Amino acid sequence: MVNSRLASLIRKEFIQIRRDPRTLALIIMLPIIQLILLGYAATNDVRNVPMAVFDQDKSAASRELLDAFRAADYFRLTYDVQAESELRQLIESNDVRVGLIIPPDYGRSVAAGDPAQVAFIIDGSDPTVANTALAAATLIGQSQSAELLVERLAAQGLAGAVGTAVEVRTQVWYNPDLVSSYYMIPALIGMILQFLATLLTASAIVREREYGTIEQIIVTPIQAWELVVGKVVPYVLIAFFNMLEILLAGVLLFDVPINGSLGLLLGLSALFIVTTLGMGIFISTLANTQQEAMLMVMFTLLPSVFLSGFLFPLEAMPVILQWVSYAIPLRYYLIVVRGIILKGSGLAALGPEVFALSVFGFIMLGAAASRFHKRLD
Repeated sequence: MVNSRLASLIRKEFIQIRRDPRTLALIIMLPIIQLILLGYAATNDVRNVPMAVFDQDKSAASRELLDAFRAADYFRLTYDVQAESELRQLIESNDVRVGLIIPPDYGRSVAAGDPAQVAFIIDGSDPTVANTALAAATLIGQSQSAELLVERLAAQGLAGAVGTAVEVRTQVWYNPDLVSSYYMIPALIGMILQFLATLLTASAIVREREYGTIEQIIVTPIQAWELVVGKVVPYVLIAFFNMLEILLAGVLLFDVPINGSLGLLLGLSALFIVTTLGMGIFISTLANTQQEAMLMVMFTLLPSVFLSGFLFPLEAMPVILQWVSYAIPLRYYLIVVRGIILKGSGLAALGPEVFALSVFGFIMLGAAASRFHKRLD
C-alpha cells in the first residue's frame, strides 16, 4: 500500500513535469546552453591578441623580431602603423590590445653587438589579456636575446662555451596542454546540479502550495515522508540525467578525458544531490511563491559560484573568504568531480571531501525534513 501510494505520487510528479513545457526546456536545454557558453567563453587561454607594429627600422633584424612574434600563438599582427599617435589611437579605440615600437637604430645596435631596446605597449584595461601579453612578450624577448647571443659567440668561435648551468625540465600532469575547458567542464556539472536540483525541488513544492493542491495531497492517506520522497525522486533522476548529459557533451564537444571511475563519480554525485535537494526542500518551507523560491535559490547560488573555486582559485582569495568557503558544499564536490575526471582519483584520495559532503547532506536533509513537517502541520 505504501509503495503504491509513493509510486502514484512519483508518477503524478512526472506527469506534471511533462505537462510544463518551460520546466522541460529548463531541464533539457539549460545544461547544454551553459556548457557551450561557459566552456567556450570562460577561459583564460588568451590567444591571437591583436597587435599594431611601428617599425621605424625596416631592417633584417627588425623583420626577424617580428617573425618571432608571428611564430608565437599569442599575437596577431593586425596593423602596421607609421606614427606613434596612430598606435595610440588604435589602442584607445580597442582595435588592438598591444603595440610594438621598434626604434630606427635597432638593426645597427644588433649588428654592433650593443644592447637593442624596443617598446612594447600594453592596454591594461583588461588585466587577464594584459598579464598574458606581458608574459608572452617577455618570453619572446628573452628567446630572441638568447639566439642573438649564441650567434655572436659563434662568430667569435666560442659557440662551444655556450651552455646552461641549471636546466629545468618541466612536466605538466593531468592536463598537459593546460586547456581551460578541461578544468571548467567538470565544474559545470556541480554548478548545474546545484542550480537545477535546488530550483526544481523548491519550485515543485511551492507550486503545490501556490495552486492550493498541496492541501488535497495532505488530506489523502499519505505520510509526510512519502510526500517528500515522492517529490524528490523524480528530480534525483533528472539530476543524474543532466550530469550524464553534460559529461557526454563535454567529451564530444571539448574532448574532455574521463580518467577515473564513472561509477564512483555517480555515487559521490548522489551525496551532493542529497545536499542540494535538502536545500531545495528547506527553501520551499520558507517561500510562499515560486518567485520567492527562485530568488532564494539565486541567493544561495551566487556565493557557491564565487566561493567554491568554480571561477576563481581559492588560494587567491582573502583568508576570511577561504574560511567561509568551507561552508559551501560545492567547494568539496568540485574537488571530487575534477579529481575523478582529470586525475583519476580514487575514494581514498577523496576521503575528506566525501566526509564533508556526507555531513552537509545529513544536516540539510535533517533541517529540511524538520521544517517541512512543521510547515505541513
